[in-house]
Amino acid sequence: MDGLFTNTHIIAWLQYFSENTDIDLEHVKILDITKKNKNLIPTCEAHRCVLVFTEAGHPDIFYRMFNAGLGDCKVIYNEGSEPTGPIKEDNVSQMIDRGINASAGMIILNPNARATMRFGIDNKSLAKGSVKYVGSEIRAIILSKMQIEEGKNICAISAESIAVEAGILNGEGTIIAVEYNHNDRNALEENVELFGLNNITIIDHVDDESLEGLPAPDVTMLVASASMEQEIECLLRKNPSMEFVIYTLDFVLAASMMEKCKKYCISDPEIIQVCVSKVTSRHNVDVQPAPWIISFKAGA
Repeated sequence: MDGLFTNTHIIAWLQYFSENTDIDLEHVKILDITKKNKNLIPTCEAHRCVLVFTEAGHPDIFYRMFNAGLGDCKVIYNEGSEPTGPIKEDNVSQMIDRGINASAGMIILNPNARATMRFGIDNKSLAKGSVKYVGSEIRAIILSKMQIEEGKNICAISAESIAVEAGILNGEGTIIAVEYNHNDRNALEENVELFGLNNITIIDHVDDESLEGLPAPDVTMLVASASMEQEIECLLRKNPSMEFVIYTLDFVLAASMMEKCKKYCISDPEIIQVCVSKVTSRHNVDVQPAPWIISFKAGA
């Protein structure tokens, strides 16, 4: 079953918390994690007040929140699975040894929630592994070109950090992450665990069979490779109007995209180069690789 809580259940819990707390429910974010693809940790990071609905289980739910830096969040809850009885309040840090023993609602208050979307996570926050992550500034530009929004289905090919940030930013959509390399897949799985992401599906190649049963992506971000055209053609069979954002350090490939795009009825792809330079503590200039970013929409 995709979710246990009906509108009637949700209204009953809202009424219960309204009568027993002084919380302004006008600004509450409702999150039902009994449904697939719902991310608790990123939601709590971005909202001051979250009404969470969960089923019994999740033995490490508060430990995972504590480990993600949410130990100071306050949890308002009751015992049992019905919106009745006395209210309890504890910080997440006081609840790390307990799980959820009944399907119920709880409110999580985060006074330090950020009020805006966060683009370009610092690479130091990502799991260490075999992956050499693109610079956070360039990643922020790529995500902007992808026009991330709630409910958008996204495909990220050989782009681990893009998949992670897209999963955090877009809790209502599905992220299809394609990782050909086993070590890179392991690094992505570490990040999925680290950030508590439930909306990322990992596959190891792009073809009709591997994409069968998955939502058609609205936008695909890919790192250019020898298999790029095969990937584009396969993805267009899923969605003939798909948007693409392509990353490459190869100027010749970037220049050739004008001609390649004619195959997909694209006459004017956007091709930009991004250069980021940083001044080091020794007053030297550290020039990072300057990729070309190509974006276009098929059929447009």
